[in-house]
Amino acid sequence: MSSSLDTRISALVHSLGADHYGVADLTPARDFVIAQGGKRAGRYPRAVVAGIRVLDNIVELLPEKDRAVSILYRHATYDVVNGALDQIALRVANTLQREGYAALPIPASKRTDEEHICGPFSQKLGAHMAGLGWIGKSCLLVTQDHGPRVRWVNVLTDAPLDPTGSPMEPRCGKCTACVDICPVQAFTGRAFSPDEPREARFDAAACDRYYKEIEKETGFAGVCGLCLWVCPHGRKAGRKTRKKPQ
Repeated sequence: MSSSLDTRISALVHSLGADHYGVADLTPARDFVIAQGGKRAGRYPRAVVAGIRVLDNIVELLPEKDRAVSILYRHATYDVVNGALDQIALRVANTLQREGYAALPIPASKRTDEEHICGPFSQKLGAHMAGLGWIGKSCLLVTQDHGPRVRWVNVLTDAPLDPTGSPMEPRCGKCTACVDICPVQAFTGRAFSPDEPREARFDAAACDRYYKEIEKETGFAGVCGLCLWVCPHGRKAGRKTRKKPQ
């Protein structure tokens, strides 16, 4: 870290429980950022990125697909982790604001565009641009140490923070585990390319319909996550830390 502010923001994010931290230079992706979030998002040249690893023992329950698993997974992975990420983002934004910089915390998981099924800014884009992982064939951000088993939050800012890295090239190779396991064949299997739209790789509408069908059939919020569960990069990391319940 070359500046006092860089050091302080990094220390703050880690002190609040994040497993991953980065700073992204968004200028190369400005057209994409504006296309998704408009000029209000495109005015910021940097993003502070924080990620929290989800619990492997809960991810490993996903193939069971029952009510208890749905409640456990949504609570632990969405409600609790997203809440923690939003608190990190708020603290970072407040710190940057006190230093005289503009800061816009992006909610960890809020959809603002029903037609395109997305939020005001791509959380995984920020993580990708910060060098924290690559975009997999599942369209999830895949990290080297935890695979896709990480949830993300971004704070857009004009603070002159030093970028921590640059986008990583896909490292999925010939693996198609996420493509093969998807119950609605939502993935085409194409490797990520910044020049192609998301639709070239992922049918988000098919995935969204599947969740709604589960909710309609069962009466409780739908959960799938099989693409997250099956990724070899995440499963390998999970086996290193996971112990059987006593």
